[in-house]
Amino acid sequence: MPLSHFHPVVARWFTERLGEPTPAQRRGWEAIRAGRDTLISAPTGSGKTLAAFLIALDDLMREGLAGTLTDETRVVYVSPLKALSADIHRNLAEPRREIRRLAEEMSPGEAPPRITAAVRSGDTPASERAAMLKTPPHILVTTPESLYLLLTAARSREMLRNVRTVIVDEIHAVLESRRGAHLSLTLERLAHVTRHPLQRIGLSATMEPIEKVAEWLGGTGEPAIVNEGHRRRLDLALELPGAPLEAVMSAEVWEEVYARLAELIESHRTTLVFVNTRRMAERVSRHLADRVGAEAITAHHGSLSKETRLDAEERLKAGKLRALVATASLELGI
Repeated sequence: MPLSHFHPVVARWFTERLGEPTPAQRRGWEAIRAGRDTLISAPTGSGKTLAAFLIALDDLMREGLAGTLTDETRVVYVSPLKALSADIHRNLAEPRREIRRLAEEMSPGEAPPRITAAVRSGDTPASERAAMLKTPPHILVTTPESLYLLLTAARSREMLRNVRTVIVDEIHAVLESRRGAHLSLTLERLAHVTRHPLQRIGLSATMEPIEKVAEWLGGTGEPAIVNEGHRRRLDLALELPGAPLEAVMSAEVWEEVYARLAELIESHRTTLVFVNTRRMAERVSRHLADRVGAEAITAHHGSLSKETRLDAEERLKAGKLRALVATASLELGI
């Protein structure tokens, strides 16, 4: 589907900001515009998020300009991680702001549409939760667990009755887990409470068999599959300590590990170190900070406060951290 099928304001924003659409975006837009449930499988960096969102933004833009856009939640975006939810919310702020600016520029004298978005997760303060019940956002970014809770309460369930589209990101991360089974049931509950047919859009990294992922997405009829998957070339190395590996490693082995990590960190601009537990994240970051510098290293895991996690993410993006030691709390959507 070419950009010419979008509203001129949306098409201009996309062209000026991003240039030409990727194959995943073109094929995804075509299926979504046709009203089909759609699964988009493509590598990170291929534009999956806008492949899923741009049709909805275009519809909201058109209704806003026509004066028919009301305060109701139309799109629900579900992310398996709170960190990824906050990231998507920030990434949506720019297109909404720029599209509004271009609308003012291209149609002077007309009130530009105000497309709203909000995050609902375990980190969301009670005041913000109450505010979105009073004035629902057009786009709601949430997690599987928070969506389930929203569907269990009468007031928040009412907020979801006008949802037209649900976007599920990182399907591959939850597909074969109990969390994935629970989310699948939550999607069916959402479809049951909405007043309109619910269009389901799934986003996944390269995964085989892709038909299994599409089957999990559910919905009515057979989902359209946009499979642009290919594996990028990896520079992969496996390193082991000099001493034999045992169930409990000695302090000497850990010193060797820390020294090698510090060497890698100092020879690269930014390094992500993934560990299995929150305790290990704190321990490794502390030892690396002793070697590289406390300001250059920090930890990221689910037990940290929202403010601490967001600060670590922002410092990482700004290039202010040499390394971040994290659990799976930061693993998806990189």
